[in-house]
Amino acid sequence: MLINKKLLDEVTARAKVNERLRMNFNLHDSLEAKAQRLLNALEPGTILPVHRHRHTAETYIVLRGSIRILFYNDEKTLTGESIIDPKQNEYGIHIPAGQWHTLEALEPGTVIFEVKDGPYAPLQPEDILHQVP
Repeated sequence: MLINKKLLDEVTARAKVNERLRMNFNLHDSLEAKAQRLLNALEPGTILPVHRHRHTAETYIVLRGSIRILFYNDEKTLTGESIIDPKQNEYGIHIPAGQWHTLEALEPGTVIFEVKDGPYAPLQPEDILHQVP
């Protein structure tokens, strides 16, 4: 499979009409795969809760657009942030297992390549940091 502008445009078009303003395009064969590899098209305004993955690290590579990653501690305090923007020579970020984080799409048409260990595991209530200021 070729990952090209046509594919990014198709996934972005689906994100724009999705109520969540984002859309995944899975590159792995199943939710049981040991490596979860996907394109994630994100539009400004999409809401991702502050969350963590206790058992896997996560890597984002920005293919198009830009994102802001926000990091928190257990006390719900913002501890850092990074802007990932290929136009500024910032291409991706690796988030260690257990790190509270969220991200924001900063530009329309943003698409990231995302990788984490599988199998897929939905976020559990204890892995979402609610009521972050």
